[in-house]
Amino acid sequence: MKYFIYLLLVIAIGLIIYITTHIDFDNLLIGNSKTAVISIVASACVVVLLLILITARSIQEKKNKKR
Repeated sequence: MKYFIYLLLVIAIGLIIYITTHIDFDNLLIGNSKTAVISIVASACVVVLLLILITARSIQEKKNKKR
């Protein structure tokens, strides 16, 4: 499970980098750029949620070691 979470994290970061190449910075919220911006925001949310999950799992492991 640990490696799967890290794999998802790498995929989400890679997706952010790839989608950034499709943005037209002159017309950010028009056409395909709008879809790209929404996709970047969604991928950034995935990254934040996965980082929270990693932190919570490490806290849980430390808590279980103390018992």
